[in-house]
Amino acid sequence: LYTFTTDDGVFSKNNVDYGSYALLKAIENEDIEGNVLDFGCGYGAIGVILQNKFTNSVVISSDINSRAVELANINYQKNGMHNKAIVSDGFTNIKETFDWIMLNPPIRTGKANIYHMFEEAYSHLNDAGKLVIVIQKKQGAESAIKKLETLFSKVEIIEKNKGYWIIKSV
Repeated sequence: LYTFTTDDGVFSKNNVDYGSYALLKAIENEDIEGNVLDFGCGYGAIGVILQNKFTNSVVISSDINSRAVELANINYQKNGMHNKAIVSDGFTNIKETFDWIMLNPPIRTGKANIYHMFEEAYSHLNDAGKLVIVIQKKQGAESAIKKLETLFSKVEIIEKNKGYWIIKSV
């Protein structure tokens, strides 16, 4: 399991997949505070990094995979954090609303599932809440933007990094 260290002021890209790395690099200068959801947290790397960097935030993490949630909670503990990861199929077990939701969507589950995740995220954001996603151009970034534009009043690409688009929707 991991103790996450920084090598560039934020985190080591050796600890996360490139899409997550690109997302974290894109938001490193954002003013992130309040309730934050790491939606689809995997083993918890993004949650650890968010809580370390944005100390005025409360990070909650969720994943459909119970083993991933177990690992995330172990990683939070190993990193001295009080974050909590929960098992949830989408927002089934999540009642809170959020100021920020971070998502590296599971593209291979298909557009219908991904778009449903966008819709659920939208309904769990506070007023002026933000959804930040990372998606490769070749895996449907342009169509994802079109879907997000049906939900949000402002959708922007905040960074492009080696084919990965980081999209912020407000």
